[in-house]
Amino acid sequence: MTSILPDEVVESPGMTTPISITDGDNQSGTPPKRKGHQRLLNGLQRMASSPSLLRSSRQRSSSLGSRRQGKGSMSCVSLGSTSYAQCFGNPSSPQIYESLSARNNTTAFNSQTAQDENNTPVRVVKADAAVAVNSSSQITVPLPADMRPTSRGSTLPRPLEVDEIISEMQINIKDAAKSWKPQFEFWMNMPEEIKMSILQYLSPKDLFICSRVSKAWNKMCFDGQLWARLDASTYYTDIPSEALVKVMTAAGPFLRELNLRGCTQLESAWQTDGERISNTCRNLTSICIRDSRIDRTTLHLLLRKNPKLVHIDLSGLMIVSNSALRIISQNCPNLELLDVSWCRVVDAKGLRRVVASCPQLKDLRVNELSGFDNQQLLLQIFKANSLERLILSHCSSLTDASLKILMQGIDPEYDVLTDRALVPPRKLKHLDLSRCRALTDAGLRNLAHHLPDLEGLQLSQCPNIGDGALLDVLRTTPRLTHLDLEELDKLTNHFLLELSKAPCAATLQHLNLSYCERLGDMGLLQLLKSCPNLRSLDLDNTKASDLTIMELCTQARKRGFGNSFPRPGFRVAVFDCGNVTWAGVREVLSSNTYVPRLGALTTPAPLKTPTHSKQSLSSLSSSSTSTPDSTTSSSGSDTPVTSDASSPPPLSPSETILYPKEIIDLKCFYGWQMMVNEHTKRVLRGNLTAAMRLERKWADYMMMNEEAGTGGAGARRRRRRAREVERMYNEEDEGDESAYGPAGLAPLGGRRRRARSGGCTVM
Repeated sequence: MTSILPDEVVESPGMTTPISITDGDNQSGTPPKRKGHQRLLNGLQRMASSPSLLRSSRQRSSSLGSRRQGKGSMSCVSLGSTSYAQCFGNPSSPQIYESLSARNNTTAFNSQTAQDENNTPVRVVKADAAVAVNSSSQITVPLPADMRPTSRGSTLPRPLEVDEIISEMQINIKDAAKSWKPQFEFWMNMPEEIKMSILQYLSPKDLFICSRVSKAWNKMCFDGQLWARLDASTYYTDIPSEALVKVMTAAGPFLRELNLRGCTQLESAWQTDGERISNTCRNLTSICIRDSRIDRTTLHLLLRKNPKLVHIDLSGLMIVSNSALRIISQNCPNLELLDVSWCRVVDAKGLRRVVASCPQLKDLRVNELSGFDNQQLLLQIFKANSLERLILSHCSSLTDASLKILMQGIDPEYDVLTDRALVPPRKLKHLDLSRCRALTDAGLRNLAHHLPDLEGLQLSQCPNIGDGALLDVLRTTPRLTHLDLEELDKLTNHFLLELSKAPCAATLQHLNLSYCERLGDMGLLQLLKSCPNLRSLDLDNTKASDLTIMELCTQARKRGFGNSFPRPGFRVAVFDCGNVTWAGVREVLSSNTYVPRLGALTTPAPLKTPTHSKQSLSSLSSSSTSTPDSTTSSSGSDTPVTSDASSPPPLSPSETILYPKEIIDLKCFYGWQMMVNEHTKRVLRGNLTAAMRLERKWADYMMMNEEAGTGGAGARRRRRRAREVERMYNEEDEGDESAYGPAGLAPLGGRRRRARSGGCTVM
């Protein structure tokens, strides 16, 4: 049957677009098979009723009378914001019938066409599902949500113009800007003073790294306010010479303290930029250029351009001569510290100018210099009487007469009753006369009664000094805290006994008695009892034995206990002491983990400790007080069990437990030192249980080694040592103190000596 389409389609007043229903060629009289997606695409291309389609560059169908052969379809739909359910949900919707009636009234159809049209069913499209029209597989595809109409009577929204869209976007942006808080540039809006204060907390290496961020940061990081103190002694190997020169020239007048110790990379920079650096840095108060390979011209320029210098360190520079000291005396009247140690060209003439022109000089360090037999220099130092620290180490020219002039001057008046020189007391607080081998007891006695404020005295490797002269000095120095007497072979136990009675025994903190080979337990025990503030004791290569170690442990326990973790408070060196055995070392380990019973403490208020903590403390104290004699092999029935299972359970940090306030930091035989170090680490961490377990296991190991050596070479070695001990005790009874002492391994002249320690490490 041929489909007859109307020539004219009149839109109904309630409809936006007409609905065209067409029939394809169908000879059988049954409705043709329709495909929903093809019908939808044909309708959209013809009508283009959506604003989105207007922007898709599709041409709208110009003629409603265009004829399409094929399947019948609904050629136009009304696009709205709601679903199809309002319009096509009911087959008897009035919109459909009104549009069809209006179309039938205005269009002339023949009877056959009207009959076919009435027979053609109207397919109802639902909102979200495809509905089959016939039993034949007719499938519909729903429109998107933004293209579904509300009703047939609604009008399509007018598409927005470009200007309207832009204006609407501008309004939205303004509304968003009003509701949005303005962003604050924290660093950019910060005052420069606060920026500098923040950057001052950075280390020099961090400042160099931050300078690479940007130009602004580079300018800030090299601002002179951040470089008032430049100390390159800790990172001189990591910084190039260009960076150092840039910092010194950028800091300029802000630079106050300059430490270039060891900066050998500046050797060429001093020659090229030395004048520019000296002209820029004019406000230095402290300068240290030892081992920096500076040239003579730049050094003299720096000294001339900085009249405010207070500290000058030129030690080890071969270019320093009397001319440099003359410049210092002329341009640096406020000088307080001068270090020209190992500057071999300097002599007494240059030093005398500095001492005479710098009345505020307090610290003079002239190690290994000549000229101290010059009476004019010594008399100038005596008249000035401003020095508080005088370092004369390795000065071979210093004699007894020189020391007398330093203390008393030339031809002083004497008191008739006391035979003492009537001179003002010296202000010296630290005096270093180590390795001045020309000094004797006669010269050292001149120090007595003239140094009431002395706190540190170094007399190491002065072989001609004995007990009498040294005791005269110590009895008149009540504030002495540091005493270095290394390698004074003439000192005996009588000196230690008298030292324990001296006024300085209460203030003594650091004592070095290394290689004083005549000192033993008799003097050391009394000294330890009289020096409660002793913190460092060097006893290597002496006759100290386990008795001295036990007294050390007793004194360490008297320093109290607390709830905080212990700290190393007593440093003791007993290596190369033949009389110190592993039993004495174990006594130190046991003392470091000693925890007293709570009832034994005399505290004003008892500590609140849980019940299980008290039990653990009791077990800790019982374990820590065990000695090597009470611990035997595990096969014995009367010995306590030493396995790990018997150790007390560790306490949590929240529980209260007592720790020793200070422990002994022991330096002993190198074969035992690794174990001692590990034990000390565990104690400092507060893990006393693990420390005691290590102590027991090490004691078992040492005892097994001794038991394994009951015969053979071990037995012969022990018998030989016993004979040597007996012989040495007999020699001591006869008054011969040249022997080594109890449990010695060899006579005095034939045993091995360790390397020189080089002086007290503390001072």
